[in-house]
Amino acid sequence: MSTFERFLTIWVFLCIVAGIALGQLFPNVFQSIAQIEIAQVNLPVGLLIWVMIIPMLVKVDFSSLSEVRRHSRGIGVTLFVNWLVKPFSMAFLGWLFIRHLFADLLPPDQLDSYIAGLILLAAAPCTAMVFVWSRLTGGDPLFTLSQVALNDSIMVVAFAPLVALLLGISAITVPWDTLLTSVVLYIVVPVILAQLWRKALLKKGEAVFNAALETIGPWSIAALLATLVLLFAFQGEAILKQPLVIALLAVPILIQVVFNSALAYWLNRVLGEKHNVACPSALIGASNFFELAVAAAISLFGLHSGAALATVVGVLIEVPIMLLVVYVVNNSKQWYERA
Repeated sequence: MSTFERFLTIWVFLCIVAGIALGQLFPNVFQSIAQIEIAQVNLPVGLLIWVMIIPMLVKVDFSSLSEVRRHSRGIGVTLFVNWLVKPFSMAFLGWLFIRHLFADLLPPDQLDSYIAGLILLAAAPCTAMVFVWSRLTGGDPLFTLSQVALNDSIMVVAFAPLVALLLGISAITVPWDTLLTSVVLYIVVPVILAQLWRKALLKKGEAVFNAALETIGPWSIAALLATLVLLFAFQGEAILKQPLVIALLAVPILIQVVFNSALAYWLNRVLGEKHNVACPSALIGASNFFELAVAAAISLFGLHSGAALATVVGVLIEVPIMLLVVYVVNNSKQWYERA
């Protein structure tokens, strides 16, 4: 994990400050940028999100799906947490905290939008940073790769129905055409482009492929930070009026990360899975594909929405809380293996 990645939370915080400041200093410039859109998709932000997602997806090897059978217990636990626990637990936490416990402290016209952003954040498992987390815990690389490839395959068909279901349960109306457009733009097309790029690089040899990954890796982080500057420039006025919002939105996100990582780790122990599988399983089970969540929130609810802000809060706190999970699983190996 590079120094830059390790201190990602600091860079995110600085981008928040820079975005808010620039939005206040040059409001007309950012209003013009916000109006560059086609079919509810903001073109500058959409391009940045492609630059974020595609380099990460180049790392995914779908041929590794053949390894799924070797780690059926770990795979089963992660799938259970990713698709049957995490999205529903986040919908519940959003309902509990946003609509009830914190309702009086939040802008009333944004409550539904905040809940929608939290649901989008939890509806897709992370596909990129988990490779970093797995390496830090000594995780089985074949398990991590096969789990990510499987999750990506499921995401293509399950993300839209799952989001629509949870938003419907939360009494939030979402146009199906916009949701499906988001899936095509930010899952299907990037996966296809990334896999074509991957094959082209591998034809030139393993050394060329690895060198290319080293080169394009920073693009994702740079595009993420640039997107945050834009989002917070658009959101700056609302944040300055309600600075407590970010802290309140962080509460359900923190709870669901801790709960889902602990659940996955414990279930792997109960089922007798190896520690080097349980660690990445817990981390994949808890982390979120926040790049997709940000893109979908912008397409569905707009750049200025509470949904976009909620997904960005997920970016802000994910790195430090996942590093905490890494620390816990690494230091509990003896407890785990006593089972």
